[in-house]
Amino acid sequence: MWGMNTRSRAQRTLTPEYRRLQRRMAAIGYLTQGSVFQRRPSQQGSRYVWTRKVRAKTVTVALSKEQYQWLRRAVANQRELESLVARMQKLSRRILFETVPGVRRRKSLSKKVLGLI
Repeated sequence: MWGMNTRSRAQRTLTPEYRRLQRRMAAIGYLTQGSVFQRRPSQQGSRYVWTRKVRAKTVTVALSKEQYQWLRRAVANQRELESLVARMQKLSRRILFETVPGVRRRKSLSKKVLGLI
């Protein structure tokens, strides 16, 4: 691992952001995949619905109002988690390729190749 004296400027700059993302991730509550929605009163079927994919098939579940509200928050938490993980992956790759010695290349790797954009 790196010592404090050998840490690069990029790592010192990016590591606090990574730690901030970790703290946000730790604060996320319950999670679930899928979508929840509320039908208009004039529509046929249950008023509150949760849908998700199971083995490439859509599964639909009727919900109570309380279940709808709970699952709505869990779905939002899931989406936030996925966003945080994607940002942490990009930061991890950036720190890796900017601080850890690698193979010599004639041409530097693009941000697209590294998955930074």
